[in-house]
Amino acid sequence: MKEERYLKKYSFDFPNELIAQKPASPRDSARLLIYNRKEKKVAFDNFLALDKYLPPRSVIVVNETKVVPARLTLKKETGGGVQVLFISESKKGWEVLSNRKLSLGQTLTLDSQHQFLVVGQRESLFIIRPLFKSRGVFSVLEKYGTTPIPPYIKHPAFGEKKLREEYQSVFAKTKGSVAAPTASLHFTGRLIKKLSVRGHDVRRLTLHVGLGTFASVTKEQLRRGTLHKEYYEISPETARFLNQAKRDRRPIIAVGTTVLRALESDSDSMGRLRKLKGETNLFIREGYRFRFVDSLITNFHVPQSSLLMLVSALVSREEITKLYHLAIHEKFKLFSFGDGMLIL
Repeated sequence: MKEERYLKKYSFDFPNELIAQKPASPRDSARLLIYNRKEKKVAFDNFLALDKYLPPRSVIVVNETKVVPARLTLKKETGGGVQVLFISESKKGWEVLSNRKLSLGQTLTLDSQHQFLVVGQRESLFIIRPLFKSRGVFSVLEKYGTTPIPPYIKHPAFGEKKLREEYQSVFAKTKGSVAAPTASLHFTGRLIKKLSVRGHDVRRLTLHVGLGTFASVTKEQLRRGTLHKEYYEISPETARFLNQAKRDRRPIIAVGTTVLRALESDSDSMGRLRKLKGETNLFIREGYRFRFVDSLITNFHVPQSSLLMLVSALVSREEITKLYHLAIHEKFKLFSFGDGMLIL
């Protein structure tokens, strides 16, 4: 089928030992591949040297979302266990992924004080409503939940307490994500200070990472041209600063695909940020015309993912394939805890 052929174009082979199982220590010691699109030149360095490669007076935009320990083990009425991953809150309740089939009207129990009722289903997501104060769900997750790390991290090097720190960026502030904006994991206090000394500015926005970022691309999404919706928000102060920076022709550097999608979703046809918050289902692929972002800092993404397709829209599928093969040859670490790439 046409969709299968399309997905196959974004496949690549890699040795499993290159999948990073923990972040670099210190984080800014992660390796960095720098690619200049105009000159078609590649350089290798470490992340702490990022400031050397950025254009003068760059504006670096990061995602300050915070990962929630969103995986919870509940019991069905039959006594069987079920793992649910809390994705996002909706008007009817919470949208969750479940490792077991659920039925409408079914009650799921954590303990005598915390129960959930299955009230609906939307595609692969079930909707469950807490039978206690809904504002208490975050408290329940903080106390009983576990961090939803990707399945390719087979043997986490840390216990849950440490993992909650390691799978979080230095910018993390606003709770709401079920996966980390991993390009931000390389940043440290000393790197942020270096960037400031070199005349670069760092600004923050929020996009809560959900299915639109980490879920596998489906054939239906390819046909539709949209992803699962994710909530984003840009403060008026940040929007004013970024719009002025754009007018002044300062380079806008998105740290991660989540930041890029938020900025591109919010910008109008003239390249100005307007709405400042909402839900985005923007699916960026080859042929997309970028309106706001100039450059991208990103990790190396899994095959056939929407993230890899987005990066290919910035570079081209052929070029990104060459860069990935080069990175693998140079033994760069891959995926969430892996090394980074700067695309100029």
